[in-house]
Amino acid sequence: MHGRPPPPDLVIRPETGDDDDAVEAIYRVAFGPGRYSRTAYRLREGIAHDPRVSFVADRSGLVIGAIRQTAVMVGGRPAYLLGPLAVAETAAKQGIGRTLLTRSIEAAAATMADALVLVGDPAFYTPSGFEQVWDEIVMPGPVERHRLMQRPMRGRVSGRLLADPWPEVAPEPLAPREAPAAT
Repeated sequence: MHGRPPPPDLVIRPETGDDDDAVEAIYRVAFGPGRYSRTAYRLREGIAHDPRVSFVADRSGLVIGAIRQTAVMVGGRPAYLLGPLAVAETAAKQGIGRTLLTRSIEAAAATMADALVLVGDPAFYTPSGFEQVWDEIVMPGPVERHRLMQRPMRGRVSGRLLADPWPEVAPEPLAPREAPAAT
């Protein structure tokens, strides 16, 4: 881990459905109402983040930070779209964001993801193994190309990014209902 160590009373735990309101409040303050117009946010609309690689920072039962990842395909290969990552303003500059990022990367390593992809600040993400990819990945909307990054896990990905879940995380199809027995 790079930077300062997290506070000793911090707990990093998997995000649950009960955390949704607190997480959304953190994102609302961190990214503002304009976040929904950004390409990465639009890609995530209607697609659930993967709970295996999405975490919250909890201090004394209060959610003060969160990171999510959503399964996507890049050039036909499985990847995660990492983010959003945010920490409450009152808990900023304490190593919490870096700790969330590290835990999320570790969890993603246990999946079939070839890489993690994000649109973010190179100064923050480069120390964790992310590299700028400029034109290697084609997003389905406008992005600041210098902020488009990937962290290879099993290999580099390139090509068009599609908001398609991989078979490993796709929901199970509903079983056909049996017709009632004739009486």
